[in-house]
Amino acid sequence: MTRKKHIKLANKHSGEIVLESARWCDSRWCKFLGYQFRFNLDDGEALLFVHNKETVRGSSIHMFFVFTSLTVAWLNDQGRVTHVELARPWRPYYGSPTPARYVLETTPDLIDRIKVGDELEIIDR
Repeated sequence: MTRKKHIKLANKHSGEIVLESARWCDSRWCKFLGYQFRFNLDDGEALLFVHNKETVRGSSIHMFFVFTSLTVAWLNDQGRVTHVELARPWRPYYGSPTPARYVLETTPDLIDRIKVGDELEIIDR
């Protein structure tokens, strides 16, 4: 049985913990399923999609079969936030205008805590 890896995300400059727990999502199955078929998320629930390299097309998402809005943040290799957006259910495309390696999906209320240009540190739990 494979254990699900969880990480914390902290703002590198302020030290503030942005997310207490995000699931590390690097498998094909996790990336395929994401939050599809979910009607709501628990407070602070998050997925961090991990791609092999920075890319625009490879880090884009869709919201088909996702029944709740999500805060989505794209991060480059250095953890710098390149784009943040409130993704709405059933929309065909969301993506960063610049290449990203990580895509964070979380609850809508976190949209005010993550800004373009923030540097987030991934802390192994």
